[in-house]
Amino acid sequence: MSTTHFTSLTDLASRAFGGSVSAANDELFAQRENLIKPDAPLFDPADFGHKGKVYDGWETRRRRDEGGNDWAIVRLGAPGIVHGVVVDTAHFTGNYPPFVSIEAASIEGYPSIDDVLEAEWHTIVDKSAAVGDTANTYEVADRHRWTHVRLSIYPDGGVARFRVHGEVVQDPRFLGGTIDLLAAENGARLTDCSDAFYSSPANIILPGRARNMGEGWENSRRRNGGNDYAVFALAAPGAPRHVEVDTSYYVGNAPGWVRLSAIDSRRRHSTDPTAWTEILARTAVQPDTRHRFLLNETEAYTHLRLDVYPDGGLSRLRLFGELDADALDAADVAWKSSELQAVSSAV
Repeated sequence: MSTTHFTSLTDLASRAFGGSVSAANDELFAQRENLIKPDAPLFDPADFGHKGKVYDGWETRRRRDEGGNDWAIVRLGAPGIVHGVVVDTAHFTGNYPPFVSIEAASIEGYPSIDDVLEAEWHTIVDKSAAVGDTANTYEVADRHRWTHVRLSIYPDGGVARFRVHGEVVQDPRFLGGTIDLLAAENGARLTDCSDAFYSSPANIILPGRARNMGEGWENSRRRNGGNDYAVFALAAPGAPRHVEVDTSYYVGNAPGWVRLSAIDSRRRHSTDPTAWTEILARTAVQPDTRHRFLLNETEAYTHLRLDVYPDGGLSRLRLFGELDADALDAADVAWKSSELQAVSSAV
C-alpha cells in the first residue's frame, strides 16, 4: 500500500480511538499527550509560557550528551497491523528532529510501564530523515500485530502529531455473542463516501459518544439534488439485530431521513446496485436524538451503506449483531497468523 493510501486507514494511536502515550523520556517544553490528539495542531506565535514558546505537540529539551536520543511510547487503541506512520512536525521549524525511527512490540494484557520498557521491541521504520513543518510519512512492510509503538527522535526536538495507520486485528475471544459489527475498534472501517467536507464519516464508528458536532460526520449542504452516503466494511461478516442512529449535537443540520442497506461481498459484487439488501427502509429521524431500530435480519453481511436524505450529519452509528461461524473461524486464523512467534511477550 502506498503512502497515498495508508493514511485512509484507521489511526490506531489516536486518542479518539482509545490510544494513549504511556511514557516519554523527556517532555520539558510540551507534553507527550499532544502527540495523539485527533485534531490538527494549532499555533499561536504570541503564546509563550514560563519555559518558552508554547507548542501544540511534544517537545524535548536540547540534549548536551553525545549519541543520545529522545523517545515516546504509544499504546494503540486496539491491536493491529501497522501499514504506515506519519510524524507530523507542523510548526516546528528550527526545533524539529532531523531523524526518526519507529519500533513496535506486542504485549499481552495491561502491562505496567516497566513491563513495556522491558518488552522485546522490533524496528518497523529504520532511522530515517525528517523535515520540519511537514507531515513526514513512512511506509511499514512488517505485517505482524502490535499493541505498542515507540517513536524515537534524533537527537531531540519537537513533533506535533504522531499517526499510526493500520488495520485492527481483534482478539477473537471478544467477538463472540452480540457485538457492534460497525465499531472501528472491532475492525470496521470506512470504504467510501459521497462527501466529507467538514468531517469524515469515519468518525461515526469511533468508540464512545461524540462530545460535540466536530466529532461526528458533517457533509456540506447539497444544492444539486440527490443525497449523501457512506459505505463501511464491517468488522467481520455478521447478522445485524438492531441499529443505533445518533444525531446528538446536530440540531439544525441533522438528516431528514436515513436508510440502511447491506451486502455480503463474499457472494455478491458490491458494484452491483441490485445486490444490496435494504435492512432499514427510509426512515425519518429527529435532530439531537439517539434513535434505536430493530432489524429483522437472519443473513450475514460484510458491508453496510448509510444513506442520509438529502444531507446532514450524524454523531455515531452502531450496528449490533453476531458473527457467523465462518467469520469467527476467519478471525481466529487472522489473530494467530499475525502473531510474532519470536516475541515471548506477544499475545
